[in-house]
Parts: sequence; C-alpha cells; structure tokens
Amino acid sequence: MYLKQIEAKNFRLLHDVQLLLENRTTVIVGRNNSGKTSLTEVMKRLLSDATPSFSLEDFSFCCYQQFWESHLRKSKGENEDEIRKILPAIEVRLRFSYEEGEHLGLLSELIVDLDPECTEALAVVRYQLKEGKMPDLFSDFAETDEDAKPDFFRLLRERIPSLYETTFVAVDPNDETNEKGIEKSTLRQLCVGGFISAQRGLDDASQKERVVIGKVLENLFSTAKSNAGDTDSHVIAQELEVAVKSIQDKIGDDFNEKLDQLLPALSLFGYPGLNDPKLLTETTLDVAKLLTNHTKVRYTGSNGIHLPEAYNGLGTRNIILILLQLREFFKLYLAMEPRPSVHLVFIEEPEVHLHPQMQEVFIRKIADIASAFSEETGESWPVQFVVSTHSSHVANEAHFETIRYFLASTDKNGTVSTKVKDLRKGLAGKPEPDRTFLHQYMTLTRCDLFFADKAVLIEGTTERLLLPRIIRMLNKDLAEGKKLGSQYLSVVEVGGAYAHIFFDLVKFLELRTLVITDLDSVKANGAGKLVACQVSQGHKTSNACLKSWYDNNDITPAELLVADDAAKTKNRLRLAYQCPETEAGPCGRSFEDAFMLANPELFALPGPGEQEKETQAWEEAKEVKKSKFALNHALSDEDWNIPRYIRGGLVWLAEGDLPPVPAPLGEAEVAA
Repeated sequence: MYLKQIEAKNFRLLHDVQLLLENRTTVIVGRNNSGKTSLTEVMKRLLSDATPSFSLEDFSFCCYQQFWESHLRKSKGENEDEIRKILPAIEVRLRFSYEEGEHLGLLSELIVDLDPECTEALAVVRYQLKEGKMPDLFSDFAETDEDAKPDFFRLLRERIPSLYETTFVAVDPNDETNEKGIEKSTLRQLCVGGFISAQRGLDDASQKERVVIGKVLENLFSTAKSNAGDTDSHVIAQELEVAVKSIQDKIGDDFNEKLDQLLPALSLFGYPGLNDPKLLTETTLDVAKLLTNHTKVRYTGSNGIHLPEAYNGLGTRNIILILLQLREFFKLYLAMEPRPSVHLVFIEEPEVHLHPQMQEVFIRKIADIASAFSEETGESWPVQFVVSTHSSHVANEAHFETIRYFLASTDKNGTVSTKVKDLRKGLAGKPEPDRTFLHQYMTLTRCDLFFADKAVLIEGTTERLLLPRIIRMLNKDLAEGKKLGSQYLSVVEVGGAYAHIFFDLVKFLELRTLVITDLDSVKANGAGKLVACQVSQGHKTSNACLKSWYDNNDITPAELLVADDAAKTKNRLRLAYQCPETEAGPCGRSFEDAFMLANPELFALPGPGEQEKETQAWEEAKEVKKSKFALNHALSDEDWNIPRYIRGGLVWLAEGDLPPVPAPLGEAEVAA
C-alpha cells in the first residue's frame, strides 16, 4: 500500500495540479517560485497541524475573480447552489493504491466503492464555505463596481476564517457523488507526515553555540521513553534516567550542606523565626532538557581536546541532522498505535551546505537508509520520500522516472500557477536508445536544464569556451531586462550528432532553447564516400541535428542557406547554423571558418574574390586546434565580430519572455 497521487486545487500556486508519487522516492525540481514550497506547506497543514486552517491569502490568484463573480451573482439573487459551484474552495485529494488481498487496516475506512476490481481509495480534504453561511459571507456589501474590489477583499479576509471549515471525506474513485465523511484522525493515523525544512538553523549566528542536533536527541529520547515496544531503546532511556537520578540525589545532598554554611548570616536578622520555614533546596534534572539545553555534540579532536558542534563544517552538520531526523521519524513510527500504512516524509533542499558528491550520494542512498533502519529492528517502514531540490547534482543522480518538474506558467489573464510535469509520462514515447542516452548523459554531465530560465545547446569545446565572452559582448547591445548575463542560462554541450535527441525534453520542459550547430557540408569523393568540403561545394550535410529538424536526410547546404527565420523556429525552440556574413558572401562550414569570415581583418584572407576567401578560411580552419583557437579569442583583449548566425540566435533567445515570477501575496495585492 502507498500514496499514489496528490491532487491540489486553489492553494497558492497549486491552482490545479496532480502529482504522481513513486512508492519510495520522488524528486521535485524546478525554478524558484514554481510551487514546490506550496506543496510542502499544504501537506504539512493537513498531516501535522492540530487544526488545518487557511486564509484568503492561501487561495490561488485565479480564485479572486471567482470570489468577485460569486458576489455579483449573489447580488442578482441567483440560486445559492449554483453560486457554490463557482465559489472557490481549497481541495487536496490523496489517492492511495493497494493490492488485492492486502491487509487494509485503517484504509478500509476510506473504501466506499463496490467494485471488486478497484484497488484505489480516495481521501478528499476541503476548505469550503459552511452550509447556510453564504448570506453571512456577502452580507452588508452591495457594491458591484470594479472600484469596490479592494473593500470587498478586505471584508473577505476577515470573514473567511470564521465562515469556512475543513472537512474530510472518503470518495468513490469511480463515482464522485458517492462519498462519506471521515474523521480527521482517521486520515492522520493512516498517513503520517514528516517534514525536514530547508531552513535547519545550522548557521544561525544569533546564538554562539546553537544546539540544533541536541533538540533532535531530546525527541529521540522522549520517543524511546514512551515506547515500551521498542525494547532496546526503551531500556537505554530508562538507564539514562537512573544515571541522572543518581546525579540528582548527589547534587541535592551536597548542595544543601553547602547552602547551610552560606545561610548563618540570616540569623542576624531573626530568620528563621518560630513560625518561619527552614530553607531547603531540591535539585531536579530533566533528561530531555539536559539533551537540548546542556548536552553539546562534540567532534573528536586530539590531546583530549574535542571540538564543539559549530566547529565542524555546515555540510557535515547538515547530513548528520537529516539522518538523525530520519531516525526520529522511524522511531516515532514504531511508537504509533495503530501504525500508519503510509509515512510521507518531505525533505526540502537536502543539498544545503553539501558538496556535489555528497549530494549525489545522498539521493542514491536515501532508500538504503530506510531499509537499514528496517533491517536493524525487523520492522518494515512504509516510508515515501518527497525530495524537493535546486541541485542539478541531486536531479541528475535521480532517474527520469522519479522526477517531477514544477513549472510556473501564466494564463491568458496573466495569472501565475503551477504545472507539474511528470517525466515518467512526458518521455514515455521517447524511443530507445534515445531515452537511455538522455538519462545517462544528464547523469554524467552537470546539466541544470531543470532550473534554468533558458538554454543553449552547443556543438562542442569552441562554442563552450567562447560563449561567455560572446554573451558579455552582446549584452552591450541589448536593452535592460533582456540581457542574457542577468538571466539563468543553461549551456549544454551536446554535439551535432545528439542535439536533436534533446528536442523533446526541452519542449516538454517548455524551456526557450537555442540550438547552435554546424552546417557540416559534405560531398562524394572519387570512391563514392562522403567527405567534408566547403559549403559552396557541398551536396549534403552530415549533421544529424539538421536532418532531424527539417525531416530530410538529403537536404542540401543550398537549401539550408535559403531557409528563413520561421523555418528555423518551432515555438520555444530555435536553430542557428552558419550563414553568410553579407548578402551572397562566403559561408563557413564550422565555427572556426565562420569566425574567420566574420573577422577578415584578424586573419590572412587576401581573396581577391569571395570564393577564394571561403577556400582560404576553410584551409586555415583545418589547421587550427579548436581549444587553443577558442581560448586565444576568449581571453584576447582585441575586439572582434560575433558570427552572424550566433548573434541572431542569441538575440532571439534574449528577447523571449522570461518565466513568470509570482509576487508574494500581501496587503497591497489583496487590496488591488
């Protein structure tokens, strides 16, 4: 049994999303403000908060017009049942999957269907207007002009907390009209949440020695003390208490004896008199508080000097803290009665303070950690991890099937909300070996496509080395807000033979992408084999990317050169390859000879005609070492011209819209 899917509606950026979960580890990636934190927050409220509560600010932006429309319809006297259909409600649906014949336990409370073939159960949590409270929601507000919206929303902010309620129901997966109410405790006993936030306080400078780990130790002690079923841990907790009690008794006797020696001076003032009680001290030591407030973690030093917790690196402290918290969750699970069928643990940004290799090891080993805990006690732990990350190292190490890509998108009204892209589904039709290649490439190469605003796919070393210099040069000509240097750009070196394999991926990610490749003109030699040649002499191209783009294995260089910008653009994807610097001028075959033709004053291209210049650039380019050529011009103080095909492609990339960044909802936004 496991939690198969989370669906959320109308909560912050989660206007209408479905998140399919893996039965062990699901990795959530995406740019900032794409809804990852919204998901964690809504699940924390449902599974951890004593009473799940919400406010107007928690509703998605797109709900605001629905609130206003509901008010307008109410003012016209329309039927309340019809108005309720558009009145916003926050809803979270938890879809559980189980196997036929499996012991269901508390899950049986959620099963309301009569279909023997159905192996799913659905719990729905709604934050909605209470029955009979619609008149109260809109009372004493008769304005219907747009100018009255600020006052209307201020009124809603005050009324929603008292007029809305959170309800828990079990719904038939095959018939939405068939539902029954369930207790909040039923859902929380069935599915327990654990949350490790990104802000773990390890570098809090407000306290000189902040004992973050000590608090986790206190929780582990408290759980062990209360759970007699966990025999080994329970015995250790008891022994700790016995040890502390002996210390407490010793302190009590010695302290009273010494205190008596300090008190004689009080007799000078007549104390204690006949009716005054004698002073006596009693020392009480609490093991749990000792662990939090008076127990500091030390790291082994030398010569008997051990270093405080704060003296170790933040990365080491972070990984220790995460592991201890996971241990705490496991111990809490063992202490629960009845034990939950699902333990959902959210881990935000585990990469904080961790070096890249540690990040990769963490995501690889997290399932092994859960298995190790289970093997140690012989108790199975039905844990599902949901890991949200901004680390390309974590994302690359996770397999495609486990990754969910959160994308902030804007609708036609300018409202921002989250799309959840499931790579398991999105690339399901990608044929082999391309699918395997993509995963292997992104595992072996630091690729941050999941976190970028825009991307550039390039041929190889030359473009990679020169692109930073080219972007700095181009920024001088771009308007403010369009400069590539201030955008999050992912540059991926893929080569002409593999660039087309990435087309489906960047389309799926809805990522504005420029593909810079080479013409790679070829002609048949005397033996009938295709060999590299100048563009003007070429019969075909050997470039797999160009053949795939134009869906023509026999496309000629001449046809490629007459293709216009529209032919080189497909929605958010743009192709750039060599073209003449001037009308009817010579054209380069690769970056090196194209660069020479764009900068004739830097190279010996005497001509005299255009054909001769093409030949001279072609011959010279064959002799250069690509990396040395690129470094010379990347580090050179000389001014040079950006080849026309690269300049045009980068300008297209720069001028495209950036991904939306939703503003935080505050007083001004509600009043607007």
